[in-house]
Amino acid sequence: MRSTDVLIDGFGRVAGNVHAVLDGITPEQLIHRPAADANTIAWLVWHLTRGQDAQIADVAGTEELWLGSGFYYRFGLPFPPPATGYGQSPDEVAQVVAEPELLAEYYDATHAATISYLQGLSDDDLDRVIDENWNPPVTLGVRLVSILDDDAQHVGQAAYIRGLFG
Repeated sequence: MRSTDVLIDGFGRVAGNVHAVLDGITPEQLIHRPAADANTIAWLVWHLTRGQDAQIADVAGTEELWLGSGFYYRFGLPFPPPATGYGQSPDEVAQVVAEPELLAEYYDATHAATISYLQGLSDDDLDRVIDENWNPPVTLGVRLVSILDDDAQHVGQAAYIRGLFG
């Protein structure tokens, strides 16, 4: 087994969880906040997808699907195109309202781009330093694990909120 096969499996598990959260969800459930300043399922799925899209495009040297495939315009969110949700306020979180089908479509496109990129990598590629602003410098493998970890945390949070509905 190659190291990238483990990453592909991990991202596949996130995909299954994203779909489990979105399957049959109502618009009210998507924007429900279990506490006044809590994130919503809509924001969590959008944010994990935006982060993955932006970071995979960066390391792959490709255009983000957010702009390149027109998702920015289809979502119609009141944020500048580079926004990924990082550091957003509770008021901004509340502004992420989208149909579950659109969230799933954007996620699926991002997932497909991620898997395609991973399939083209070798184990040696994962050792390539991509960011020397850290000590130790960040390798591609470490960045990919970081993306996967962030996605797993956010989809877990979304699953928790979804579970509140029984």
